[in-house]
Amino acid sequence: MQRLVPALQNSLLEALPADDIARLGPQLIHVELERGRLLYDPGDPIDMVYFPHDGVISLMTLMENGAAIESTTIGPEGALGLMAAVAPRQSLSRAIVQTPLRAARITAERLHEAWEKSPALQRLVDRHTEALYGHAIQSVACNALHSVEARFCRWLLTCHDRISSDTVALTQEFLADMLGVQRTTVTAVARSLQAKGAIRYRRGVVDVIDRSALQALACECYGVIRGNYQRLLGVPAGKTSLDRHERHAKYGSAG
Repeated sequence: MQRLVPALQNSLLEALPADDIARLGPQLIHVELERGRLLYDPGDPIDMVYFPHDGVISLMTLMENGAAIESTTIGPEGALGLMAAVAPRQSLSRAIVQTPLRAARITAERLHEAWEKSPALQRLVDRHTEALYGHAIQSVACNALHSVEARFCRWLLTCHDRISSDTVALTQEFLADMLGVQRTTVTAVARSLQAKGAIRYRRGVVDVIDRSALQALACECYGVIRGNYQRLLGVPAGKTSLDRHERHAKYGSAG
């Protein structure tokens, strides 16, 4: 662990005024967390807030029989546990690191102190809460109404937006939990997408080969969720991490 370097890579932190960044900066710790790290279980007090820089955190809804399904994902456009800035909170879901994660971490207590002094941070917390709620309710509809293939494509695009690689390393079991299906179904869908040239699938690894093909096959929910984040959080086009792959396609890797 080390103190956060000055260059910020989280859109929420980037959106804060310089005075707020100066107030928060000394309290932010840079962490690197491995895939599969459990951050919170339902009922756990939220004592740490995470601002991802590169990577994905999944929020999983758990059932009494042990079944689970992903409700939302959090990446560099957002934060995990941000509502704890307002008042003490308990986690409503399981939060688990989905891909290797680089993030800024701050205690909920310190963030609350900053929140009390910053109208800008108060507004940002409110908008982020609305965006996350919109993400969750869109996911509910998506899981009920859209095909596994369309949801798989949406999920891959969402994950691809939030990492700096075209390779997503995930176990078959984890993918099945994300989609709420059997592992055999994951394999069948992945092989179908590979046959269409959209991805390359190996056991535990998905390589995004043709992003435009994934977008054509994904359901409408990908664009709806993405648009809500951009509208509510006010991140300028071309600046948010959600646009990194579009910028790469337009300008290439140089620069």
